[in-house]
Amino acid sequence: MKRLCLALVLLLSFNAFSQAKDPRDPRREKLIGNILKNALETYHYRGIKINDEVSQKAFQQYLKKIDGSKQFLTKGDIKELEAYQFQMDDEMVSGDYVLIEKAGAVLKKRIALAEALRKEVFKKQFDFNGSETLELDPEKRDWVNDESKLKTNWEIVFKQATLNKYLSLIDEQTEKPTPKGAKASTKPVKKMKAEKKLTDAEMRAKAHESVSKRFQKIFERLAALDRDDQLDNFYNSISAVFDPHTNYLPAKKKEDFDIDITGKLEGIGAVLQEDGSFIKVVQIVPGGPAWRGKELEADDIILSVAQGNKESVDLTDMKVDDAVRYIRGKKGTEVRLTIKKVDGTRKIISIIRDEIEVAASFAKSSVIQMKDTDVKVGYIQLPKFYRDFENAKINCTDDVRKEIERLKKAKVDAIILDLRNNGGGALEDARLMSGLFLEKGPIVQVKNHMGQIEVLEDDDPSVSYDGPLVVLQNRFSASASEILAGAMQDYGRAVIVGGDYSHGKGTVQAVLDLNRGPLVSIFGETMGALKVTIQKFYRVTGASTQYKGITPDLVLPDIFSYVESREKDLEYSLPWDQIQAKPFTKWNKFAYNLPDLKAKSAARVKSNPRFAKINRNVDYLNKKKKETIVSLNLKKVQEEEVANKKMAEELKLEEENKNLLVTNFEDSLKAHENIRPGDMKKWSKDFEQRKEEWVKTLRQDVVLEEGVMIAGDIVKSLRVKSTVSSK
Repeated sequence: MKRLCLALVLLLSFNAFSQAKDPRDPRREKLIGNILKNALETYHYRGIKINDEVSQKAFQQYLKKIDGSKQFLTKGDIKELEAYQFQMDDEMVSGDYVLIEKAGAVLKKRIALAEALRKEVFKKQFDFNGSETLELDPEKRDWVNDESKLKTNWEIVFKQATLNKYLSLIDEQTEKPTPKGAKASTKPVKKMKAEKKLTDAEMRAKAHESVSKRFQKIFERLAALDRDDQLDNFYNSISAVFDPHTNYLPAKKKEDFDIDITGKLEGIGAVLQEDGSFIKVVQIVPGGPAWRGKELEADDIILSVAQGNKESVDLTDMKVDDAVRYIRGKKGTEVRLTIKKVDGTRKIISIIRDEIEVAASFAKSSVIQMKDTDVKVGYIQLPKFYRDFENAKINCTDDVRKEIERLKKAKVDAIILDLRNNGGGALEDARLMSGLFLEKGPIVQVKNHMGQIEVLEDDDPSVSYDGPLVVLQNRFSASASEILAGAMQDYGRAVIVGGDYSHGKGTVQAVLDLNRGPLVSIFGETMGALKVTIQKFYRVTGASTQYKGITPDLVLPDIFSYVESREKDLEYSLPWDQIQAKPFTKWNKFAYNLPDLKAKSAARVKSNPRFAKINRNVDYLNKKKKETIVSLNLKKVQEEEVANKKMAEELKLEEENKNLLVTNFEDSLKAHENIRPGDMKKWSKDFEQRKEEWVKTLRQDVVLEEGVMIAGDIVKSLRVKSTVSSK
């Protein structure tokens, strides 16, 4: 085990993978089980042993993996499988996976039952005039008592899926989405001949046939679940008990993980996960087509996918691995997504597949000034903490330093560093970038599973910028973002502004490649890898960034506060704790009057109609999230959709503040002299249009607007102090 290669990765652990296809080999399975057990017990931060207690918890995770939607198994089936709930730890060592065999046999029987019922139910058209309902949230459902109830549930599931498909067909014939994300493409998108309009009867028949075939394929796939899929479920049920960022990557998933880390993926630039029977968007990747299109958002449900004008494929009840295959595709091709927003509205989004634009995720800056004021605020947007380890000239710290120098030449009075939606990246840059605003001192403490603590310090006494600093964050600010924001807050160097708190990911993962050494010659590249949490971050005060995240100094309404994807929302996330503080010298050039800033900001927020609309949005979306029971009555569903669309239109956040003057964006391009030529060409194309969109986006951003006002309050306060002290 000691000879396994540790590849250290600091990342926000939202990834979608594909399944492996390797033949069964008992020797290999036993070896993988033993290696994983030893690695988890040896390297994981929790330092726990895989015993009966872990096995019992893992068994509950296993049930979620094999029947997370609670559609196949009965309570009797669960009771039968519970006989093995304390044996998962033993089976992992012995290589005799009895639970897999027993669960497989039960599932095979239940899949056959569902398939037989499908054949029977779809012999006639559904009537959508009844009063049936369906609970969509598996957490609010229990496994059924017997086969009779199982059949009744399946009939409702089939009917609701058909109703959804019928409504999607109506949308497809009435909506004509404009392709998004294609601005950087050098080739025109190939237009396909539009299909003829269908009559209502034809759409009903098409929905009926399409859903029947979809479930047939689902049942065929589930019945043919290969050995590595089964082992994947088993191993990752155990790893899930350690923490949500620790998981086994079978051979094919390891390959996809490597692709994802290097950023070479062609698709839409969204991270997806299974959520009950649905595919949910977890994160939008900076620089990707979806990010550029600005229509797809976190918490959206992707109902179906279509290639250009071809017939859409329903993703309901599909594994995320399979869904990703439909969404990925050749660069320059069109993919149409039918999505369901949290507010219940349906929408068809057209996106042109492309690579992630590296340059689009680079640091950018502008000078912002409120009309009729003399305070000039420098604005730096940093979508991620990037660093090219093969080309040292490409890193976010140097780029932010260059942006700072340009803003200083523009004689700005304060700077806003925007870390919203920044999921982290290179730990080294969290340390180095903190040093741009601080003199020498500790930045973050890192503790491993053995209790050893390493202090990462800024050892450069120079400071690139020593003026007023505001840091913006939200629930998607994670990892390296939280390290920097935490350091700025602890030193009193910046005012942290944003939603109630940040994401709360304060852990480091390592990747153990199981294909290293003699194992490759024995089994080939089939062993996979283990991503395991090995360290935890702590602020210089000793407080962990894990779980709680960073609480801002000034809390603003956050449009994403309804999204439950923070670390504290994840099962088995590591808890918050404290270690000993590290001595450090607080920023002493000037101090922020936080009570005064809070009072002034609160007064503005209270009187700003755009913040009032955000609060209405959040209240409405929180209400809609709780409404998980859906009707199967066509008239009622259509009435609800009309009401949802009307409310969505009323709550749109598109107002621009034309008093927010934005200049100097063109200088941002010059900060990237060392960018790869190919990326620079793509980023430079249609620059005027990008500039126009940039200005529009900033003017629509009420949180940024308030950040500028807060920066103005700071500057004015310091001017008064300077005047008083000079007297």
